[in-house]
Amino acid sequence: MQLSVKMAYGIGVRWHLVAWIVVGTVTPGMSTVAQPPQEEATPAASLPNWKVPTLGGKQFWTDHQWRRGWRIQRHAITGHWRLIDDRNVRQAWGSRAACDAVLSRKVPDPKLPSEHAIVLLHGLMRSADSMSRIGESLADATGDSIVMFEYASTRASITDHAAALREVIAGLPDGISLSFVGHSMGNIVVRHAIGDWQRAEEQQTLDRIKHVVMLGPPNQGSSIARQLAKTGVLGWITGNGGLELGPRWQEFESRLAVPHCPFGVIAGHLPESIPQNPLVDGQGDFIVSVDETRLPGAADFLEVPRMHTFLMDDPAVQRAVAAFLDHNRFE
Repeated sequence: MQLSVKMAYGIGVRWHLVAWIVVGTVTPGMSTVAQPPQEEATPAASLPNWKVPTLGGKQFWTDHQWRRGWRIQRHAITGHWRLIDDRNVRQAWGSRAACDAVLSRKVPDPKLPSEHAIVLLHGLMRSADSMSRIGESLADATGDSIVMFEYASTRASITDHAAALREVIAGLPDGISLSFVGHSMGNIVVRHAIGDWQRAEEQQTLDRIKHVVMLGPPNQGSSIARQLAKTGVLGWITGNGGLELGPRWQEFESRLAVPHCPFGVIAGHLPESIPQNPLVDGQGDFIVSVDETRLPGAADFLEVPRMHTFLMDDPAVQRAVAAFLDHNRFE
């Protein structure tokens, strides 16, 4: 066990370094969403399309509509739209209206196979693929429908991501209840969305939300983001989202809600034999400290000896999440 933890530590450190370099160099400085292009006079007209496989998102696309695994996404830089199917094959692109028209024709029935859906949100500089294992585990354990929310975490603000999430939720079938399971910054997106629904007095949507489970959430902001902001490159690498978690946290935090439904927090707490990240204040999972994950009002709180990167892949964590969704406790 000791060897596996150290190996995971080394792998995780290398992964984070590579991710920060790659994401930052693909499109440096592009941290805001482009303005949407003007819709055409006949918006249902679609551009010529070749059904090509896509990567599903990967920091450049954000979901705005989800229907039985098909997704309408907007490009974070160009502002144009595309429709991809449940195998990530592009079925249409161009204007939003054109993608809506093709989706309505291809998937006319939005009904889900269950009356409850679990919405999964990845963290900063990750993609929906990072939540695939826990999604499969929860589907097997609960029988619920799984909705994977993809968002360009480094290319827009958390406010923008929350708006897109609210649009996805609004497009789900009426009458189904919802639970959210987020990793890292994904939980801050959920808290922002809940705050938005509360400010808009959308009680019907709030009543649909039954549980929120947070994995490694920076609920008190991020000390590592504050430290890296001093270098002047944080915004260039992580976009506005990273800045909101770091130097802008005090002004940003007021937009976040404490979930009104039962919620639980799982924090990574590495063994003392594993070197800690000097940029993180206190013991934690190398990225977020245990204290930073805490949020008053939680129905349950669990610490596990896992790195931030791998929290959602741990079988014990997956079982704990399924238990909380069933009876509001991790045991």
